[in-house]
Amino acid sequence: MTITLGIEGTAWAASAAIFDSNSDTVHIETLPYVPDSGGLHPREAADHMRKALPKVLETIFTNLETPPDAVAFSRGPGLGPCLRICATAARALAGTFNVPLIGVNHMLAHLEVGRHFSGFSTPVCLNASGANAHLLSYHDGYYRVLGETMDTGVGNALDKFARHVGWAHPGGPQIEKTAIDGSFFDLPYIVKGMDFSFSGLTTAAITAYDQGHPIEDVCFSLQETIFSILTEVSERALSLLYCDEFILGGGVGNNTRLQDMLETMCTDRGAKFFAPEPRFLSDNAGMIAILGSYMFDVGDTIPIEDSHVLSNFRPNTVKVTWPVPSRSLSTASPSTIQGSEALVEFDANTVWKRRLPKPYRNPAMDLRLRRHRTNVEARLTHEARKIGIPTPLIKGIDPLNFTLEFQKVGDTDLSEGLNQKRVENVVKYLALLHSSGIVHGDPTTRNIRIDSTSDKVYLIDFGLGFHTDNIEDYAMDLHIFKESLVGTSSNYEELWNRAISVYEAQGFPRVLTRLQEIESRGRYL
Repeated sequence: MTITLGIEGTAWAASAAIFDSNSDTVHIETLPYVPDSGGLHPREAADHMRKALPKVLETIFTNLETPPDAVAFSRGPGLGPCLRICATAARALAGTFNVPLIGVNHMLAHLEVGRHFSGFSTPVCLNASGANAHLLSYHDGYYRVLGETMDTGVGNALDKFARHVGWAHPGGPQIEKTAIDGSFFDLPYIVKGMDFSFSGLTTAAITAYDQGHPIEDVCFSLQETIFSILTEVSERALSLLYCDEFILGGGVGNNTRLQDMLETMCTDRGAKFFAPEPRFLSDNAGMIAILGSYMFDVGDTIPIEDSHVLSNFRPNTVKVTWPVPSRSLSTASPSTIQGSEALVEFDANTVWKRRLPKPYRNPAMDLRLRRHRTNVEARLTHEARKIGIPTPLIKGIDPLNFTLEFQKVGDTDLSEGLNQKRVENVVKYLALLHSSGIVHGDPTTRNIRIDSTSDKVYLIDFGLGFHTDNIEDYAMDLHIFKESLVGTSSNYEELWNRAISVYEAQGFPRVLTRLQEIESRGRYL
């Protein structure tokens, strides 16, 4: 039996918890910071943490019958002053009880508490929190970031709109309540592979409100668009990894509309969905204690002198020492594939790709996206073929049924046959696309076909592509391809580092510089 004391203090929640691994029970005490107006103020949050943390610890000790076996604390990411208060308390208690100290990554705690209570093996997890939104899945000793926001966190995006209309922090619950009576209108919908952007969307919602759109309609449309983006990229991650387990984490995960969308998506593709109960979705010490217990069991502790906090603690930098099964990237059915966007059926010579309605999405939004992406895929597949990119020949188009008929190319996906030459060929063809002003939009290892007996590759699925002369868009193509390698390959660094020299040789140094800038925008770097 292990008793773990957990302490959470990344931002707004001063929280302490006891986790008893023998009875699998968790007792949590939390005092939240609620600003008088506007958003979260770091200095006020730290003042709250300093005053509230001793109170929650005093309360939790009344439920502590025996001394803890370990003290776990949220080491990051978060607000530096709040983290330091939390860490100081944890160090003092570990010394007082003479027990090991454990530094926990806050974002991985959101994931692991869901895995703990769901019983899932190796799920994809969407962390939808105030300052972040990202997709995680385990591979080769680490939780890999498959996709994330390229600007602002999902909760912050909602809070920005709420502050503009004069609502208190957090804004998400008020937006959810107001959206019930709203009607839909189009707002910017930005998906880049499994990455996404919210800043322009929030600005558009604010502009619509200022121009007189009813606030109910703005809230409804803002919420529908943000959550549809999150659900779409979640499905893309499940499809990339042939995964059938999905977990939702983070405070924004309390939104019932987001939960409904994700559960509908999972049900539609035969995957299992799990969202923890509300007390484990919002920031809390219970999840810190649970992951801390896992780490304690394998001896993953930290000396007090090394326990400095990490404000920018990326989840994909944490070596996973506790037990997590490895996923086998098994192939799909030989005649039918349920992709992230479409049902794909094929025989020996022909592929039929039909974009089916997405039940989770607003019907007007869904119709617009399916029509646009079907047309774009047909046009860009043809244009790419004309400039020398190996793509399938288009045999037919049925726009009324959102169906494309292609020549069958390759015998498997790149994810099933990664090697250096094939990866280099992909990068070479991306450079050729970019030199012609075309962006693929979703060049993952599932959207590239190969002949298993040769190094030939074929680019498919141009539905998110477009014409552009913006080096940012070219760099995003490379970023998306690299992310998919990270999520599916054990030697992605070697594959990528050698392949990127092929792109550089095409004379695009500014694109590679921009790629470095894009990678530096990831939350908590």
